[in-house]
Amino acid sequence: MRARYLAAIGFCLACFLIAGCAVPKRAESLNSSPASFWQGRLAVHTDPDASRSQTQAQAFSAAFELRGNAETGELLLLTPLGSTAAAIRWTPNGAELQAQGNTRQFGNLQQLILQTLGSDVPVSALFLWLRGHDIEVDGWQVDLSQSGQGKIVASRRQPPPTTQLRLILEQ
Repeated sequence: MRARYLAAIGFCLACFLIAGCAVPKRAESLNSSPASFWQGRLAVHTDPDASRSQTQAQAFSAAFELRGNAETGELLLLTPLGSTAAAIRWTPNGAELQAQGNTRQFGNLQQLILQTLGSDVPVSALFLWLRGHDIEVDGWQVDLSQSGQGKIVASRRQPPPTTQLRLILEQ
C-alpha cells in the first residue's frame, strides 16, 4: 500500500515538473506576425517646428508596456508608482488615447502619434527595431549598437521637426 502511495506521489510530482517546463505558444496577431511584449522606459524629444505653429520643444519620458505589432496593439505609459498615466490602443480600424479620464479617437495610429507628439514615428519600423532589425526609414536613423543591452536610439533630422526616441528595455 505504501509503495502505491509513493508511486502516486512520484507520478504527480513528475507531471507537475513536466508541466512547469512547458512554454505556451505566443498568441498570433491579426496580421499573422507574432504578438510581442516589451517593457522599459522611453523618452521622446521633438524640437520646435514653426511650420506647424509648434513654438516649444516637446519632451516626455515614462515607463511603458507595449503589446502587439504595428497593426494591433496597446501601449501603456506608467507613472513612477506604476499606475497607468495613459493608454493607447490601435487596430486596423482606428486608434484611441485614454488619459486623464478622457478618451480621444483617431482614424489610425499614425494620426494619433502625429497629433500627440508633433512628429511622425514610423510604427512598422519601430516594431522591427525592437526585434533587432536595422532597417532604414526615410529621414530616420536608428542606433542598435547597444540593443543587446536593451538600448535603442532613433533620430529624425528631415523633414522637420527633429525628433529623438530613446528606449531602454527591461530584459
